[in-house]
Amino acid sequence: MSLKLMYTTNDPILSRIAENSGVDWIFVDLEIIGKFERQGHLDTKISRHKISDVKIIKKVLKKAKLLVRVNPIHNNSKSEIDKVIEYGADIVMLPYFKKIAEIKEFLNYVNNRAEVCLLLETPDAVEILDEILEIKGIKYIHIGINDLHLGYGMKFMFELLSDGTVENIIEKIKKTDIAYGFGGIVQLSKGILPAEYIIAEHYRLKSSMAIISRSFCDISASYKCIARDFNKGIKDIRDFEKSLRNKNQDFFINNQEQIAEKVKLIINAEK
Repeated sequence: MSLKLMYTTNDPILSRIAENSGVDWIFVDLEIIGKFERQGHLDTKISRHKISDVKIIKKVLKKAKLLVRVNPIHNNSKSEIDKVIEYGADIVMLPYFKKIAEIKEFLNYVNNRAEVCLLLETPDAVEILDEILEIKGIKYIHIGINDLHLGYGMKFMFELLSDGTVENIIEKIKKTDIAYGFGGIVQLSKGILPAEYIIAEHYRLKSSMAIISRSFCDISASYKCIARDFNKGIKDIRDFEKSLRNKNQDFFINNQEQIAEKVKLIINAEK
């Protein structure tokens, strides 16, 4: 198993660099409705991608799939979804839903013209997960731990790993044929919680998808430098993944315990 890695960009040259380095999905992010209100106080970048970017990125991709995150269900959802599919989206992602009716409306608009990915990122959605998993037509579910940890009033998004929330969600999804993933990863040995711990937890939980963090490379650098960093960063991840295939269960249990300890230290340091 190798993680399907996604990278968010509307830059055609960056898209090719990411694709050539081994990124599986290029992620155009149209979501803006309600985003600033939820995340404006955080050190997170809110995308300003445009619907026309979908067509531009689609033209440059050779093998990577094009994933497009649309807005939560709103008055113009049908038009927005029709347009991104017309422009070449292979996968359409629905964010920040809270009700079954929103998912069904979304599926109706997509109408089997693209693969469907749900971004599970609200406590309300977690509450109705059993009902969600009975709905036909869902190909992927990504657990959005950024908004979800905010919804639960937590201080650090990886608390959702250490307190068992992500694992409880995954245990339910595992009973279906829906592929799933969670969170984002940076380059190995970097990040407040190093990527090695997160990747190993993906393997323990049999997760198959992860987002490459925006901080993975310095996009203000030259494309030559970005390509060098991307190639090395993705190769390092793939090599680390290969090493995990030979690890026994004790390794993964120990990694899980270390995550819990590191999350606790991070939270206490912020008090």
